[in-house]
Amino acid sequence: MQQSELEVLAVAAIREHRHLMAADEVVYEEWTRASDDPSVSAAVLKSLQDEYVARQKKSEAQQEALSKIIDALGYVPVIGPDDKE
Repeated sequence: MQQSELEVLAVAAIREHRHLMAADEVVYEEWTRASDDPSVSAAVLKSLQDEYVARQKKSEAQQEALSKIIDALGYVPVIGPDDKE
């Protein structure tokens, strides 16, 4: 694979990773808020916890794929926070 193709993959993987992390944080915050609310049932808390753990596993797998792409590319492409997709 050419370096330009790897860079496109790396940029896409970095953006995906950023999106996953942001979504994971939302679920974590919801789980934390629910944990502090005595009116939230144990079943709901367990569901939020399970969702967060599943998201973490997905993020870990995606991070491993990103790492392999960056290793093959040889550098981390610079992507500003304001880049549009």
